[in-house]
Amino acid sequence: MSDALAVLPQYLIPKQALTALAGSFARAEAGAATRAFIRWFANRYQVNMAEADNPDLASYPTFNAFFTRPLRPGVRPLAQATWVCPVDGAISQFGAIAKDQIFQAKGHSYSTTALVGGDATLAALFEDGHFATLYLSPKDYHRIHMPCDGVLRRMIYVPGDLFSVNPTTARGVPGLFARNERVVCVFDSAHGPFVLTLVGATIVGSMATVWHGVVNPPRPGHLWERTYDDGAVTLRQGEEMGRFLLGSTVVLLFPKGPMAFNPAWQPTRPIRMGELMAT
Repeated sequence: MSDALAVLPQYLIPKQALTALAGSFARAEAGAATRAFIRWFANRYQVNMAEADNPDLASYPTFNAFFTRPLRPGVRPLAQATWVCPVDGAISQFGAIAKDQIFQAKGHSYSTTALVGGDATLAALFEDGHFATLYLSPKDYHRIHMPCDGVLRRMIYVPGDLFSVNPTTARGVPGLFARNERVVCVFDSAHGPFVLTLVGATIVGSMATVWHGVVNPPRPGHLWERTYDDGAVTLRQGEEMGRFLLGSTVVLLFPKGPMAFNPAWQPTRPIRMGELMAT
């Protein structure tokens, strides 16, 4: 079956309603039902609880508390690098931006302007720059960390679809990461500006940042933006900047200039937060 046919049902199912329902259950303190589902999920996806700060599955009052569990101190040491990987997951794609085009999968690309919500001036900062698209599966650790020291300038909520973001869907849905709901975070750093985009997906109940809290829900259906004064939000390399409630994807944009990605990186390769991403 082709990837286009495999994703066809996603155009038909009520993705928003399913996501709202999943979010309600994930937030609920449903006692035995919650504990049973957490046990099933951990077994089904082979979640490594040995790395969790709290490995006791029965102690989590909600699925969200389990899903966004912190790791034990020291299990993700930071590489000595200009840019470290911000998440656990797998590499979807990475490399050079071709003028304003980001490679998604064979036969598919999308523009930096579309990704950031239509702001051509912001997108122009990354013309002929670099990108990395990193996929977080259900089994992964779902907190997102800073790839380098950064000062937050803007946060843009962009409404959109809620397609799955798994590899099959990335190959089958054109412009996937610029179609789905997303939160675009714009930072300044010693290495220039960069963008870290949290991309939503089917059943991703919400996305949150450490400075704003839960961004969605609500889902107002229109783009909105917050700007931040110089120094109002400053985060160090490796510090948490946000989290997903259920799996999704982050897309990073970097400006034109010398940048060498980790030579061991290749699409589908597993990655861990804190490992060398680029120099």
